[in-house]
Amino acid sequence: MKSNYYQATTPSLNLPELIETLETQVCVIGAGFAGLATALGLLERGIKNVVILEAEHVGYGASGRNGGFVFGGFSLDQAQLIRQIGKTKARQLYQLTLDAVELIRKRIDQYQIDCELDESGVLLANWFDDEKSLLKARDFMRAEFDVEWTHWNREKTRAALNTDRYFGALHEAQAFHFHPLKYANGCAQKLRAAGVQIFEHSRVLSIEKQAAKTCLRTANGQVNAQHVVIACGGYIEKLAPELASQLARAVLPIATYVMATEALGDRLASVMQTTAAVYDTRFAFDYYRPMADTRILWGGRISIFDKTPEQVQALLQADMLKVYPQLRDVKAEFAWSGLMSYGRHKMPQIGQLENGLWYALGFGGHGVAPTTLAGEVLAQAIANGRALPQGFSHYGLPRTFGPLGMLAAQCSYWYYELRDYLRA
Repeated sequence: MKSNYYQATTPSLNLPELIETLETQVCVIGAGFAGLATALGLLERGIKNVVILEAEHVGYGASGRNGGFVFGGFSLDQAQLIRQIGKTKARQLYQLTLDAVELIRKRIDQYQIDCELDESGVLLANWFDDEKSLLKARDFMRAEFDVEWTHWNREKTRAALNTDRYFGALHEAQAFHFHPLKYANGCAQKLRAAGVQIFEHSRVLSIEKQAAKTCLRTANGQVNAQHVVIACGGYIEKLAPELASQLARAVLPIATYVMATEALGDRLASVMQTTAAVYDTRFAFDYYRPMADTRILWGGRISIFDKTPEQVQALLQADMLKVYPQLRDVKAEFAWSGLMSYGRHKMPQIGQLENGLWYALGFGGHGVAPTTLAGEVLAQAIANGRALPQGFSHYGLPRTFGPLGMLAAQCSYWYYELRDYLRA
């Protein structure tokens, strides 16, 4: 069993390690989507004096391991978002995610990033025989967020997805999907061509505030910066120890699982008559999409437990066969897992610490657009002195209580998984 499909199909950038002392206006810690988007946002506002420090390689974490879905929204349900911060602020924050989707699309075109862009949209497929719930969701999005999700009846859905598992769908036409690691690498290449310095295998070991600058030390180098942005996601516990009490304690590093089948060739068309990406209406949903080389990428489940590629493959192949039993003889050639960062409130954590350090984390498995959103609002704050959107201040950095929080998250997932099973 091979591991990450994205890494296997993306040439490494092989960027240098930091081995010198640099002075910079902004230092970004983490070369995932949030860190790269922040640097791009700064570059597009005229700030080129930026250094990015990455402990592993560009796109190492969730940014280079995810499902590749690019659509609006947060991990927190939209109805809950309205209840918590009110309709006006909720609409403003949701619109920022839609703006981020369009910004990603624009950057792919503007910077000519070859990332297997597919603009067929995303389908929310109804797992339950309950058309009213689907129509209610459509009407809610139209009324509350001015977003149009097109209803597909059972017959149209089953004509596009050759399974009797689904009872209709909602089609989000403005969404798209892509190869996330190729996108991350494309962003990094654009940044480097414009003069931004990116260093791989350069873990930050200490961060020290010194008057008007912040000193960041790695094993073999040092960066002195006016501004620092921390964008480490599910791997933040490995950052400098002094930050663990402030940021790492506010997120849960949760694993999710993904696999890619062997290439299906012409057989793919007998399974899917659409190239849209798909997820379903359960809490514990599957997500999948056809890829350019006729494989199916399949993901799902969240867990606090690490698993081997073979274990991941066995779990996800069983899930796939519940939907497409006709793929029983299809092999999974790749299977992998990775850590996402979740806040207790299921919203992104974007802000500034009392010591002046900026942060962007906690995207909770729904991060491709929100990470770009985070990069934009942080770039605006640093370059233009613009205040962060008010809605994010409601959420902050509540403690997750370490192992107890992890256990609670796992038990919650099992509860909702059981509820899905009993409802079906």
